[in-house]
Amino acid sequence: MFMKVAIGAIGIGVALMVGYLVIAQVRVALPTTINDTNLTNAMNNTQATVFAGFGLLAVGIIVLAAFALINIFK
Repeated sequence: MFMKVAIGAIGIGVALMVGYLVIAQVRVALPTTINDTNLTNAMNNTQATVFAGFGLLAVGIIVLAAFALINIFK
């Protein structure tokens, strides 16, 4: 059972990395012809919030995977 948890955590971690890449590509793909300071600030704040959420999720996954691996090799 713990091996399944560890493998699942690794899979979710890979999905997180893909999420980081998608968010970065979307940010680059947005039009830059609009020089609105409020729009730029809003996009920067949104990206920072999403990255913070991904970071918290990643920490939870690392803890979950570590717990599973410890129990596997116990």
